[in-house]
Amino acid sequence: MATSKAKKKFETTLQLPAGEAPVPDIGKALGQTGVNLVEVKRAYDAATAGQRGEVVPVVITVFEDRSFSMRYKTPPTSHLIRKELGGPGSARPGHEAAGVLSRDALRRVAERKLPDLNTSDVEAAMRIVAGTARSMGVTVEG
Repeated sequence: MATSKAKKKFETTLQLPAGEAPVPDIGKALGQTGVNLVEVKRAYDAATAGQRGEVVPVVITVFEDRSFSMRYKTPPTSHLIRKELGGPGSARPGHEAAGVLSRDALRRVAERKLPDLNTSDVEAAMRIVAGTARSMGVTVEG
């Protein structure tokens, strides 16, 4: 990952599979910038190799000299909830239940998402995650 003092030219956020980013997806988003796509893929794959099986969002900034920087985020809340449930959310939230998320599982997801949320309080983060779970048709325990 190169960093530069050159002016920022382009910035985008991509949600890619950890450790195995597909070059076509990177190319669709960054092709017009002229950045080396293979180098972007290598940097992403190396940084996220330990999280294989998850989706890891990354904010990619491309500079005028075609160098780039990457800032990694936590996986989407819905992905973490599905992982805790061991299955997908409801096809019809509000009509069909998709499962029950325990308080412990809710806390684990909230603690993992805490760096990307607009709060530093775990209880507030749990309420945010519980709202996402309800929108997916998941019932949250007590």
